[in-house]
Amino acid sequence: MTPELTALTLAALLQVLQFAAYSITAQLQVGTKKALSPRDTPVQLTGKAGRLQRAMNNHFEGLILFGIAVMVITYSGQGDGSTAIACALYLAARVLYVPAYVFGWVPWRSVIWAVGFCATLYLLIAALL
Repeated sequence: MTPELTALTLAALLQVLQFAAYSITAQLQVGTKKALSPRDTPVQLTGKAGRLQRAMNNHFEGLILFGIAVMVITYSGQGDGSTAIACALYLAARVLYVPAYVFGWVPWRSVIWAVGFCATLYLLIAALL
């Protein structure tokens, strides 16, 4: 497997871990009965549960672009050392983003997000060159 596909796979596994962390903290906050309900009335999570939910949703958004970038690089055969580094930067940024969001690391949360976004942007531009 290419380094780019490895990073994408690890990013997907990170998403699974984020979902589990969010799910556990949300259930602890609202209780099992509400967690199992059809949620016709939206539940507004607060504190760590809310921040974990927002961090998870943010990763879903970033993962879409990153997945596209990795697939384009992989299928076009343009992977090289620089794209592998960009993928490693994206993954490291996403791992660091979770505690940065949960613990409110200002302004580092935004800086960490920007590193991941720029790594994805680099991949997309590299694919066109």
